[in-house]
Amino acid sequence: MADDNPALTAPASQSLGLQQELVTSRSLYKSRSNGLDPLDSLDNATQQSELSPDETSTSSSREKDRYQVGWRFLVRNFTPSWFSVTMGTGIVSLLFITIPFKATWLYWLSVVFFILNTILFIMAFVMSFLRYTLYPEIWSVMIADPNNSLFLGTIPMGFAMLVECWVLLCCPYWGEWATFVAWGAWMIDAIVALMITTGLSYILISQSEIKSLERITAAQLLPVAATIVAAGTGAEVAGVLRDPDQAIATLLVSYVLWGMATPLAMTILVIYYSRLVLHKLPPREVIVSSFLPLGPLGMGGYTILFLGKVTREVLPKVELLAHVSIAGDIVYILGIFLALIMWGFGLTWLILALLTIYSSGTFPFNMGWWGFTFPLGVFAISTISFGVEFSSLFFKVLGTILSIAVMVLWCVVAAGTARGAWSGKLFYAPCLKNLPKHQQIDSKLASAKAADNGRKA
Repeated sequence: MADDNPALTAPASQSLGLQQELVTSRSLYKSRSNGLDPLDSLDNATQQSELSPDETSTSSSREKDRYQVGWRFLVRNFTPSWFSVTMGTGIVSLLFITIPFKATWLYWLSVVFFILNTILFIMAFVMSFLRYTLYPEIWSVMIADPNNSLFLGTIPMGFAMLVECWVLLCCPYWGEWATFVAWGAWMIDAIVALMITTGLSYILISQSEIKSLERITAAQLLPVAATIVAAGTGAEVAGVLRDPDQAIATLLVSYVLWGMATPLAMTILVIYYSRLVLHKLPPREVIVSSFLPLGPLGMGGYTILFLGKVTREVLPKVELLAHVSIAGDIVYILGIFLALIMWGFGLTWLILALLTIYSSGTFPFNMGWWGFTFPLGVFAISTISFGVEFSSLFFKVLGTILSIAVMVLWCVVAAGTARGAWSGKLFYAPCLKNLPKHQQIDSKLASAKAADNGRKA
């Protein structure tokens, strides 16, 4: 199960096996390029694969494959899990602007992280576009993989972070055109998130790869959380729209999005808890996924609270429920109590996650470490929201402490990601092994290079 996770690096144990396949792969590739039948040279390739490590290394240095190095290697092994970087960076930007103890330097730090996150998202989007444009065969094996495909949910969530930062940092100063940009961007994000939530849910229940409860991970929450985040972003956008009719339409759609995703997330949490009870803790390589339940619970609670808050302000300005004078207050109060219940449920999962991390000891760094940032970050924002609505110093201080913890974790994870990206260790796409045999040749070379770099790092 861990080996199929795209958030992981290339396992070092696979490096030797991959190196033994290098010469075979090159021989097949060479015979195919010369117009020969690859099967005719299979015996010779097998004999060459039995060369000593020194001879294999010499052969490798003489005959470098174009997919083994350079931008092609990066593009082919650039998985959707990289968008978790934009989620983590985006939530840090939001925390700087959300912290209740205001300061000018916090605002400008939020701006800096917003700009940084914009650059990161554009880079990740371009890399993904090149990957599936230049190598369209990768898309089919990626979307069919029950683990790799789940990380598609990180794309709309990363984009939603940009939209929310735009609403908070740009709309108050740049006028009505900035508001319409945010509104249009939210529509795109909501459509993509809903397609991913429903599409991947159908793929999950229609495929036959997952036949045991043990293979269920908290990553199943990612596609569902995308729609919850879109609903929260819709609440933020509705709060800055000047036209009440546009605002109430946005709010209604956001309520529907929240209703489509939040109960589904609860269902997945029940299944995941059953998996933990029956099969115990997840492998050390994916132990950080224990924090993922905080995502839909923290964001779901914040979303329903903020939806109620904005709805209370908009309802008196429209004809909807005009005959019920206290309709806005009712929605607002219900939102607060639902959010508080979800926050308490999230607190349970936070305690379980901390105990899990403590009991697991040391665990290797991989892209899954970004699971420390976004889930804990949205839980911190939900906590701060209670502090603001209740005028509670306790919730404000607790939310600020959680925010600082997220910022520290971001620094640690970002430093590890930078090192892993520079060495190439983090560019590892398990789904490439599902390509047809004649397309796997260059993928094996690239994976071996990633594993070699991982051992050297």
